[in-house]
Amino acid sequence: MFRINGENVEMLIVQAQQATFQELPLESGEVLAPATIEYETYGTLNAHKNNAILIIHALTGTAHCAGKHSEEDKKPGWWDTMIGPGKHIDTDKYFVVCSNCLGGCSGTTGPRSINPKTGRRYNLQFPQITIGDQVELQKQLMEHLEIDRWLSVVGGSMGGMNTLDWTVRYPEKVVSAIPIATTWQLSSQSIAFNWVGRKAILSDPAWENGEYEKELPESGLSIARMLAHITYLSDVGMDMKFGRNLQEENKVSKDFSTSFSIESYLNYQGQRFVERFDANCYLYLTRALDYFSLADHGDGDLSKALAKATADFLVVSFSSDWLFTTEQSKQVVEALKNNGKNVTFSEIDSNYGHDAFLLEVEALGTMIREFLKYQHTKLVRGEK
Repeated sequence: MFRINGENVEMLIVQAQQATFQELPLESGEVLAPATIEYETYGTLNAHKNNAILIIHALTGTAHCAGKHSEEDKKPGWWDTMIGPGKHIDTDKYFVVCSNCLGGCSGTTGPRSINPKTGRRYNLQFPQITIGDQVELQKQLMEHLEIDRWLSVVGGSMGGMNTLDWTVRYPEKVVSAIPIATTWQLSSQSIAFNWVGRKAILSDPAWENGEYEKELPESGLSIARMLAHITYLSDVGMDMKFGRNLQEENKVSKDFSTSFSIESYLNYQGQRFVERFDANCYLYLTRALDYFSLADHGDGDLSKALAKATADFLVVSFSSDWLFTTEQSKQVVEALKNNGKNVTFSEIDSNYGHDAFLLEVEALGTMIREFLKYQHTKLVRGEK
């Protein structure tokens, strides 16, 4: 226990777990054998096994979405403000599962894993993966945990793409879905940003055609992250936080070094990223985003694809998100309405840009809490 504002608050202590499966057939026709997934669970699966929620992280996230690994940990999971005892996704009520997505570098099989055929890292020998492949590995984890249906699948950004894919790939397994700040397919602009980020990595001399070991392609990966991070923010938000503030007042750089506060901030974000993420994983994951189109489940027609879904939906966008826009969320909502599906949509007014799904805790959390409560009540009553 610890105290906030004089009140006792339960500290959620969790440990990462792993499950390894004999094989994972991929959409490319190749097979990963074996395939390991790292995951964390929070709360308790009830006797009816009808309170399980799957949380799916964004592009560079991990399975550690809430709590701490020890009382000494300085930093909790990436959505700790949302998930935990008494919080919006209440682990006193729900059994929450969060896994590291296929292709990542945080315990789940990816390019930096050891290829059992060679005894060396996969690197560029790793097969190209898709969002659908990520869902298939999550499905194997679901069976491993002996869960028959998810009360809800929840995800933001890349996690939202996974969420949408779940609803049409395994509609009978998803009672409800909450895709947040996401899209059914990337725009050409988003594909362009991913391309430039990958080019920065590929152009780093230390990348060594993906076979780097001692010297890492830190410069290229850092630039890729800085570029991506700009897309996660908004013009208004950056102006409010940084404006045109100089690092040192009245000092003008003559060597093109860092002058403005926003430059220093991006340098910091880039350096932090290379300390925790892998360049090859970044290449594979961003390519998986590029190739994703939910309409592929409907012969190129989004409405036809979503006709397969049986879940109730809560779709959420943010007013200043220019990476995955409100218009893209509305396209999903319209396709669901065309099929007579139960869907609730909300655009949250925010200056945080795409990152708002991590920061607008109260507005987003209240919607999620009430939606989950309603879904669980319907399930208990036998209405779903």
